[in-house]
Amino acid sequence: MRLADVIGPVMIGPSSSHTAGAARLGGLAKRIWGRPVTEVTLFLRGSFAATSRGHGTDLALLGGLTGMAPDDPRIPDAFSEARKAGISWEFNQENVEGAHPNSVRFVFSDGSGTGMEISGSSIGGGAVVLTEIDGFSLRLSGDLAALVTFHEDRPGVVAAVTGSLSRAGRNIASLNLHRQGRGGRAAMVIELDENYLEGLEEMVLATHPAINRVLAIPGGEDN
Repeated sequence: MRLADVIGPVMIGPSSSHTAGAARLGGLAKRIWGRPVTEVTLFLRGSFAATSRGHGTDLALLGGLTGMAPDDPRIPDAFSEARKAGISWEFNQENVEGAHPNSVRFVFSDGSGTGMEISGSSIGGGAVVLTEIDGFSLRLSGDLAALVTFHEDRPGVVAAVTGSLSRAGRNIASLNLHRQGRGGRAAMVIELDENYLEGLEEMVLATHPAINRVLAIPGGEDN
């Protein structure tokens, strides 16, 4: 057990779930988006929606999207900092049956037709979990560097990807498979010990014709 699990995270704000976790969710979503944040709409769910302003959840989420850590003293000024960074944002609320009470859906756009939807939850003590990318359910903590593949559920995909990583000298910390049905759409979340991801996205994409898309996501808190 980590010390932070016992005493809680170092943070700005009153709540580890609603403030520190929110900042981490914003930071993780930013890393997955993988490009400068210019336009984003945030759909708050459950208690995130109910206590957003009171616990500074809106400030923390936007702070994370601008690259702030949970203990960044600029979080109370996240709105003005986001404006300086050229970010356009909007907060909305939505009810989603079965959603975690501390959850949010980010809808990113680069203004030229490219976008991405990312959903995640703050699960307590400042810890977070990503639960969905572009409508596909999966789980990702963001603690370690990760590769996420989106592919057809076909034989040989896992062997092709893991073999390629082995030949590249990369050690797999964990691997989880998610699929929407036998032979349908699938995703694989591979956490790696090393945070060096250059070239891996293209390498993995070329390993098997069933792979349609690969995301390379830097790990570590608030990168």
